[in-house]
Amino acid sequence: MSTPLPDSIRVSAPVRLDLAGAWTDVAPFAIEECGVVINAAIDLRTRVELRTGQARYRLRSDDLGEELEARTIEEFPADGSLALLKAAIRRNRVGGCDLVTAAEAPPGSGLGTSGALSVALTAAIAASQNRMLTPGEIAHEAWQLETIDAAVAGGQQDQYAAALGGFQHLIFDHGTTTATPIALDAGFAATLAAHTVICYTGRSRFSGSTISRVMEAYQGQDRVVVNALRRLAQLGHAMLDALHAQDLARVGELVADNWKAQQDLAPGMCTPAMASLEAAMLAAGAIGGKAAGSGAGGTMFFIVPGNPEPARAAAIREGVQLLPTRWADRGVTVD
Repeated sequence: MSTPLPDSIRVSAPVRLDLAGAWTDVAPFAIEECGVVINAAIDLRTRVELRTGQARYRLRSDDLGEELEARTIEEFPADGSLALLKAAIRRNRVGGCDLVTAAEAPPGSGLGTSGALSVALTAAIAASQNRMLTPGEIAHEAWQLETIDAAVAGGQQDQYAAALGGFQHLIFDHGTTTATPIALDAGFAATLAAHTVICYTGRSRFSGSTISRVMEAYQGQDRVVVNALRRLAQLGHAMLDALHAQDLARVGELVADNWKAQQDLAPGMCTPAMASLEAAMLAAGAIGGKAAGSGAGGTMFFIVPGNPEPARAAAIREGVQLLPTRWADRGVTVD
């Protein structure tokens, strides 16, 4: 991020890896049935700097290279440019301000960057208005900001991971969200990090429109989609058991099972480049891997129970960017 703004509020929030159950946090499935997601915050942080009391609005995203300036909110273009930033200002009736954002995760990674951004924006604006919010309240407001105000289809797991940090057991039971921290043994957490290889393919993931199509298929009782979503929820329960048992091999098997169920949700979930990467990683010793987030590009991660170096080398030969696996114990923080 560029030179800090004087007298500004600085906030950061981590992104996440969805180990199992992603997609079951999205309405209407999460309202009509019971979704289960197991995720872990990773220490690639999204940062926000906010300085209020200004004569004009100046919005800038350093990682996207986009910037907007206006005298009033009404002057901002009604397009997708810096949509979350504009929505946050409108939702919270923020006056003239300087607002700068930056993300350490690559664009379109599928790691929940927009969720982390919505959390960081919510926390920064709340701090500027002297509103005291719990992490859970921040997550819920951030989800409303993203899905209602910015009209981006999606679930809630990204916001809860960013707000809370650590490993989370998330239950979405008929519209009620419960987040329970998973207390992993420190040694097993370190082992899991050492044997998880995160690969950014360089190609953007699915859009919100695909999420909408999957949920429309669910509402239409498409048998394949309904069964896949229910299977994903079951895998969330199984993943929790595997983490508690400190069973690395079982974690890898469940990641692979999750990827199979995920691919049943929509055609094109696994691109040819992703299939090639998966084949190379399995040949190099990985038990299983999956797309992070919605799929069809972005990031894949793999569990490699033995020496991970051959798998890392295979990933590099496939032309991907390796990302660090560092668990983020802290969620959103206001500096």
